[in-house]
Amino acid sequence: MAKYLISRIIRGIISVAAVVAIIMVMIYGLMDRTLIFAQDSTYSHTSNNSKVTYRYSKWEEYGYLDYVPYADYLQGLLNDGEIDEDTRTSAVSIGRTAENDSDLVSEYVAQFTSYYKSQGYTVVRLDAVMQSAKKVADGGTQQLFAYKNIPLGKRLLSYFGSIFVIDNINNVEEIEGERGLTFTWYDPMYGGEKFSPALMGNGTTHKYLVYFNNKFPYFHQNILTIHLGTSYVINSGIDVFTTMTASQGSYVKSNITYPTGLTESSADDLHTATYVRNSLSSSAVLEARYTDDYTNVSTVKNGMSKMGYSFVIGIIAVIISYALGIPLGITMARRKDKLVDQIGTIYIIFILAVPSLAYIFLFKAIGGKIGLPTTFDLDSSGKLMYLLPIVSLALPSVANLMKWLRRYMIDQMNSDYVKFARSGGLTEREIFTKHVLKNASIPIIHDIPASVLGALVGAIITERVYSVPGAGNLLTDAINKYDNSVIVGVTMFYAILTVASIIIGDVLMSVVDPRISFSSKSR
Repeated sequence: MAKYLISRIIRGIISVAAVVAIIMVMIYGLMDRTLIFAQDSTYSHTSNNSKVTYRYSKWEEYGYLDYVPYADYLQGLLNDGEIDEDTRTSAVSIGRTAENDSDLVSEYVAQFTSYYKSQGYTVVRLDAVMQSAKKVADGGTQQLFAYKNIPLGKRLLSYFGSIFVIDNINNVEEIEGERGLTFTWYDPMYGGEKFSPALMGNGTTHKYLVYFNNKFPYFHQNILTIHLGTSYVINSGIDVFTTMTASQGSYVKSNITYPTGLTESSADDLHTATYVRNSLSSSAVLEARYTDDYTNVSTVKNGMSKMGYSFVIGIIAVIISYALGIPLGITMARRKDKLVDQIGTIYIIFILAVPSLAYIFLFKAIGGKIGLPTTFDLDSSGKLMYLLPIVSLALPSVANLMKWLRRYMIDQMNSDYVKFARSGGLTEREIFTKHVLKNASIPIIHDIPASVLGALVGAIITERVYSVPGAGNLLTDAINKYDNSVIVGVTMFYAILTVASIIIGDVLMSVVDPRISFSSKSR
């Protein structure tokens, strides 16, 4: 069994990598990359050279290519001490065309062109582009840059290499004070009087590396963080994993003590503080509260995360579906062709034949007619708003469980071993409980992990109809808005859950029926 699990996990990892690779090929190789500008007002209001450079800079931001402006190349030479500031200033002033360049500019343009072409980049000078397109530039500095599409292998290595990030005291390049870690038994956020152990860093990305609070599971850490990709549109600048797990709703204020000693009622969560270079000197508000540049904090809110809402609704629906579907399926099988079986068959046909969107809207209309909430309200503490989404998710699952369990049981009841059991003198009850039900339940049990883990990703149609702020519509929103990182990140999350559910399902099958073995034995 252990050998099988190791093998299955390895194959699962390979499968996840393959899925991510396919998605990346589709996004970065097959899709029209200009579609990301469809709703970009900045792009539509720029023209000529500015439009071209904006386009390439955005393509780099979205992960399509590596883009190097000539000015950045010169800045790199300056930072490395190869040129001085006067040379950089003179060399950056390229002419309207190549013929207008000074000798110094021509020298460094040639170096830039030679170096990046040798690295496989395409070098573009926009005055030539504009001429070839028979357009006249509107004045201003002409642009020179190099670009190269990122190879799939490099893209995959970069993505998988940055999923797990370990914070350390050398993460921040420039830091005031001495780099190191500080442990305290009394968290300064609570005024330094409340017993609350915390580990803080200087030079780390996060100020708090380990801390305690009153939110389950009470112990928290920022040493190891998960990064699935940064959103560009849906939640600009925020990682996909954070988008799925961050709380939502209204601000929850409490008395907190800022590092300067200022105490006030605020929703700021100082435990989430991360480093922002030179932020303290640029804001009087921040200067009054913080003593260093760990000023970027999230806020405390009263709602659950997207994944939290999806999981609560999904897991309750799963419990209800198994609680109803299994006994009803058993009853239909034992009373085959009787009234209860006919009624159950009608229900199964209705649920499976009618499009899910149709009966979800039907449930919504009926629920609204009898006074049930038909949309989600983050600021409401009422539990009735969960009812219609749960019912809409549970009823089709009940039908599926009834259908498959009935089919499995009838197949088992017609098997040869049942006939031998009858001839051996076993009663129908003994045959049913000891043999038929056990064998018929094996494929149903295999699907339990998939149902539970699937609750984490939410239900796209149900969450849209009832305006549930869950994770279900995150992928569709990302596709509609061409938010590439979110598409890749959510797809990878789905793939991991799928692989995990299959492995756990296999383990459950072997536990329920010891005859099932995943290890090969030599004869």
